[in-house]
Amino acid sequence: MDEKILTLHPKGKKGVHIDRTKYEAMKKTVLQLLGKKGLTHDELTHAVTRTLKGKFDGSIPWYMEATKLDLEARRVIERVPRDEHDVYRVRKG
Repeated sequence: MDEKILTLHPKGKKGVHIDRTKYEAMKKTVLQLLGKKGLTHDELTHAVTRTLKGKFDGSIPWYMEATKLDLEARRVIERVPRDEHDVYRVRKG
C-alpha cells in the first residue's frame, strides 16, 4: 500500500490525504519553479502542468493546489499580495 500524508492548510482548514510519492514530486516541481521567480496562481498552475504533463498520474492542478497550500501552511512558500494578482515565492530565511 502506498504511504499517504495529511496535508496542512494555511487557514487551519482540514487538509487532505495524498500519496507521499505524488506529494514529493509536486513539492519538488513547485519549489524548483518558485525558486527561479515569484509566480501568480495561474502562472504556477500552467508551469507545473507543462513540467509534469505526461509524467504525473492524477489531476495536476488538484495535486498542485493541495501541495501549494501545504507548503504555504508549513511556511516554505509565501503568498505576497499584489495589486492585480498575489504572487507565490519561496520564503527567505
